[in-house]
Amino acid sequence: MPQRTRKILLAVAAVLSVSWVLWATLGGNTGISQKLVSYNVIDGTMTTVDLAVTKAPDSTARCAIKAMNSTYAVVGWNVITIGPNSVDEGSGNGRTTTVRGELRTDSLAVTGVVENCWIVAPA
Repeated sequence: MPQRTRKILLAVAAVLSVSWVLWATLGGNTGISQKLVSYNVIDGTMTTVDLAVTKAPDSTARCAIKAMNSTYAVVGWNVITIGPNSVDEGSGNGRTTTVRGELRTDSLAVTGVVENCWIVAPA
């Protein structure tokens, strides 16, 4: 391979690498994070999921939660809404809120998880 072609390929690889790192650190940030705190399988028809959601205090978020059985099949699914907070609610000056979501299930679940959270655009 000629030296000029090799330099061009290395330059293109470097630009792509830097672009990916910038996207992963800046562009991939959705402004929200979630953490599963606990879950409780109440019976064959109900499971609760407790989660901590960190977001801007004035924004509204939605989180998809689900309950799964022993074969990882989804037996319950729900979307919960986390509204804006004042700075004295929750922790971190209103940034982190702990919420409980309820899921009706069609059979006995063995776990509850947070699928995803996203910020809702203002109406």
